[in-house]
Amino acid sequence: MKFKEKIVITIAFLLLGGCAAEKKIERIPPLPQEAAETYFKRGTDSSQKGDYRGAILYYNQAIDINPGFVVAYLNRGYSYSRMGEFEKALADYSKAIELNPRYAIAYNNRGFVYRKMGEYDRAILDYTKAIEIDPRYASAYYNRGHIYHYKGEYEKAWDDIKKARSLGFNVPPEFYKNLRDVYEKQKGTTPD
Repeated sequence: MKFKEKIVITIAFLLLGGCAAEKKIERIPPLPQEAAETYFKRGTDSSQKGDYRGAILYYNQAIDINPGFVVAYLNRGYSYSRMGEFEKALADYSKAIELNPRYAIAYNNRGFVYRKMGEYDRAILDYTKAIEIDPRYASAYYNRGHIYHYKGEYEKAWDDIKKARSLGFNVPPEFYKNLRDVYEKQKGTTPD
């Protein structure tokens, strides 16, 4: 390579390198879904720390960015239910169901709120729907069985609790024993 060619290459390299060094890289804002997920994660962190009001603020941001963010509605509903704001929790669980009618956990959680509000028949309907969607949803069987027990429908309660146990749900021993004893008294026989 000739001396003249070396100088041209060196000058070109310096010019290109100098341009790259002087050019400021423009920061690209996150995509809306990424921003929604960031707010969602912050909401989840707040919720896990017991800061439900803070969690709700983050979930609100996630939902504002992405109104179809089903899990954000679910988690915000959970935060509302933990704060005793059951009507708001019901609205969020219902919105999650509207967005995804096959979302078993939303039915289960809404059933839990109905139970807390004393609306046992509505709770049973939601637990039943969760089970129809996911027949292996042990928690829904347990929750429905718990309501049947409360309502005095011990045979149905026993069937659900037995099913929940068979699916690996850890039924509290005191509740299990109590249900078994009540069933035996009512039926005069030991449940199978």
